[in-house]
Amino acid sequence: MSSPLRHVQSTRHRLGWRLVAVAGFAGLVLSACSSSPAPHKSAVQTTIAPTTTTTAPPAPTCPLTGTPVPGGGAVPLRPALAVKVDNYPDARPQSGLDKADVIFEEPVEGGITRYAAVFQCQNAPLVGPVRSARNIDIGILGELGSPLEVHVGGIDPVLANINASPIVNVDLGDYGSIITNPPGRYAPYSTYSSTAQMWGTHPTMTTPPQPIFTYSSKVPKGTPVASVNINFSSTSDVTWNYDAATGQFLRFYNGTTPDTLADGVQNAAANVIVQYVQISYGPWVENSEGGLEVQAALYPNASGNAIVFRNGQEITGTWTRSTLASPTQFLNSSGTPIPLQPGQTWVELVPNTITAATTP
Repeated sequence: MSSPLRHVQSTRHRLGWRLVAVAGFAGLVLSACSSSPAPHKSAVQTTIAPTTTTTAPPAPTCPLTGTPVPGGGAVPLRPALAVKVDNYPDARPQSGLDKADVIFEEPVEGGITRYAAVFQCQNAPLVGPVRSARNIDIGILGELGSPLEVHVGGIDPVLANINASPIVNVDLGDYGSIITNPPGRYAPYSTYSSTAQMWGTHPTMTTPPQPIFTYSSKVPKGTPVASVNINFSSTSDVTWNYDAATGQFLRFYNGTTPDTLADGVQNAAANVIVQYVQISYGPWVENSEGGLEVQAALYPNASGNAIVFRNGQEITGTWTRSTLASPTQFLNSSGTPIPLQPGQTWVELVPNTITAATTP
């Protein structure tokens, strides 16, 4: 028979093991509850590198045409080059005009016209026939900064005024080595040169001109037009017909005769501007027939009516110019600049006694 003491000890012993077992189980439960859950295995993560968008800089554009520089290079480091080209019927066909950026057609004595063909972005291997300077050239070319004006002679007061202006006087009579006389051409319509040789007379001049027009490929609102006729005189009855296939105006004489150059290329323009100007005559005699020098009020603080023709549209407006150095602004009826189509521009300086006639 067991003793009571051993019975109590045995009972205590079993109770102790039970407490240890319970405590151990509780510890396991607490350990399981307090531990962090196992990480969830997600899909393979892909690191995407940030994309970098590179915008190519706009291609350089010619300052006087708004078109990309031929060949994709930079704007040539040279000034505007204005060549005085004759337009008397005996002087036709001319050479090199299709390479000019801007052509100004100016009235001179006797009802004839003469060109100031302005080059900058392109070269022409042959330009001419080159003729004498006129006082009106100063007002035309002053907006180009300090352009070279290439001509053959002129009367003394005109040459003195050019020399006193920012325009650089390049008289081919002083540069005989760069003159070319093409076969079949006779004086006074036989003096030609190349643009490279003309720029070569002043190689240290390397500043291109500032733009003088506003350009946009978006066509401004206007009136559809098929042609415009400017009857300067019987020797210069000019018509510009719009050619939808090329988006240009083609030049004709007397309505039907194409105005073609010596290489067979017809004169054409992306833009034709009719700039009505106030004309006066004198005080100098220009030729042996007694023709008086033609003067035009182009500055200072000058203004008048204007019509811009582009993309088969006629946009009427006005022009204004404050100083010799400031560009002529061509404004619409709201007073904002009329944008031109990028390309060659012909500016027709039309006496305000003549009305340009349009055909719808």
